[in-house]
Amino acid sequence: MKIFKLPDLGEGLQEAELVAWRVEAGQMVALDEPLLEVETAKAVVEIPSPQAGRIEKLFAEKGDIVHVGAPLVGFDSGAEGVADTGSVVGAVETGARVMREAPVAHGRGHGHGVGMKAAPAVRALAHKLNVDLAMVTPTGPDDVITATDVQRVARILSETEPAEPLRGFRRAMAQSMALAQAEVAAATIMDDADINEWSKGADTTIRLIRALVAGCRAEPGLNAWFESGSLSRHVLKKIDLGVAVDQPDGLFVPVLRNVGERAGADLRAGLDRMRADVAARKIPPEELRGATITLSNFGMIAGRYAAPVVVPPTVAILGAGRIREEVVAFDGAPVVHRVLPLSLTFDHRVVSGGEAGRFLAAVMADLAKPA
Repeated sequence: MKIFKLPDLGEGLQEAELVAWRVEAGQMVALDEPLLEVETAKAVVEIPSPQAGRIEKLFAEKGDIVHVGAPLVGFDSGAEGVADTGSVVGAVETGARVMREAPVAHGRGHGHGVGMKAAPAVRALAHKLNVDLAMVTPTGPDDVITATDVQRVARILSETEPAEPLRGFRRAMAQSMALAQAEVAAATIMDDADINEWSKGADTTIRLIRALVAGCRAEPGLNAWFESGSLSRHVLKKIDLGVAVDQPDGLFVPVLRNVGERAGADLRAGLDRMRADVAARKIPPEELRGATITLSNFGMIAGRYAAPVVVPPTVAILGAGRIREEVVAFDGAPVVHRVLPLSLTFDHRVVSGGEAGRFLAAVMADLAKPA
């Protein structure tokens, strides 16, 4: 039997979720005939057959997380061709695949409780009760986890639904946030922009994009990528803006290209198209990569200030809160103005506090303009 393994999917991706099989055991397939669809951190991709012949065995099931190099398909040894396990980049179609809901596996997994202090007998109890020590709040001396602590968590978990493994884009979001938390030296500054001069019906998102561009022109160092391994940065001339889009399946960040050189109407059309593609799960994977700086307009939902997360290799993200009316001092007198709260998180390994402050001041100055 010739084994076809999950090939390299590009972009440094090491795993994928099996969304659907397009074939079954015993079936004859042609070269390049679709075998299966997998969902990665970027998109749903269709993997073609590397050879013609009869399928003898399928090694994974729908919903499984499969790692690069793991067996996928066994071909009859008398089949023609060779089961190539190399890269499939450029050979798979990704743009118009519809993502499907994968079945949720039941049961609770548990980690190793690395860094948690517990006696061997308590660790054995946690293993028996299927409790992750990282979830346990220790009450013993010197923050030692006791058997009672483990039993308390086990009792709480017994009253809940089975753990739901993260899938697809929500899984990718968890991995990205973990990377950001582990690597970035994040700092956040906040302020309010006075937008009382805006005309009625002004497009908030387009105004924010324009203001972000002004900030990048005042402090280009925030429109950059950082290489932590070599401690080097790339200050980028073109502003490719990642725009956070909230969806039930997780956070998507499609990229609006070259925003510094585009008119407002063109930006609005691009945003509407991207949001529609995200909602329909038809966004091409190349439109989910390559952001140079990020915008999160979370105030469309709720919230005043936040500490948005910078995801490497970018070094800054601008968050916008909910617009409100507030009493401010104007020409020495109290007046009620509309204000837009802003939160700028930056990677302090690369960006100084002064640079971040000047960036935010330029953003606020642009937002204060009437048009």
